[in-house]
Amino acid sequence: MGRHTRVQDPSLDDGSAPATFIASVREGLAPLADPDRAAGQAAYLKTDEPMLGARVSDVRRVTRAAAKTARFTTTDEVIAATRTLWDGARNREERRAAIGLLLAPVVKQFVTPAVMDLVHHMVVTGAWWDLVDELVRVQLIVRDHDRAGEDARMRRWARDADMWVRRYAILHQLQAKETTDAGLLADVIDPNLGDGEFFIRKSIGWALRDYARTDPDWVRAFVAGRPEMSALSRREATKHL
Repeated sequence: MGRHTRVQDPSLDDGSAPATFIASVREGLAPLADPDRAAGQAAYLKTDEPMLGARVSDVRRVTRAAAKTARFTTTDEVIAATRTLWDGARNREERRAAIGLLLAPVVKQFVTPAVMDLVHHMVVTGAWWDLVDELVRVQLIVRDHDRAGEDARMRRWARDADMWVRRYAILHQLQAKETTDAGLLADVIDPNLGDGEFFIRKSIGWALRDYARTDPDWVRAFVAGRPEMSALSRREATKHL
């Protein structure tokens, strides 16, 4: 699943931070290939996109090391590296590495609202739960730069024509714990309560279940006040209440 279009950037050998990062990622991932694991992962994800079979933890390790080696100095460099690796990915692990760059501690200061047009592109072209749900983690970094602006963006995304963009908005406060904006959580869920798509119904339940660990009474009241909520969402939301 997911829409994969490979684009080769002619500047990958120019010695820049993006080029250095991409070369380091590919060099680091190559020896991690495991055809047997790749076959199992592809079957689990129901994807025909090429996979190396590298463990997710190893992809993250390689990505963080490559980010340090690249010595990024600007947001534009981070965007260029992410976009080039994502669009030119030779396998799914490279797409995970592109996401991993946005999550790497060494570039956190550069992950500003300026990356969000790219994130939207990645959500729409990735179009599958494993990639979209990993991208959700970017939002907690970006919102630190402009909380009001990002809250407004998530309210817009919750009404986007693309299902995966809406899923992103619903899940974007995962693990925010006591910093969760409950009003915003309601605002991104409510427009999607009537959606029959499994991945939307599941995300609603997941978002509520996560927040229930912080404020179970709020979640109980929210669920009780929305009889139109699907059985799946309701079951997921109240699983641990």
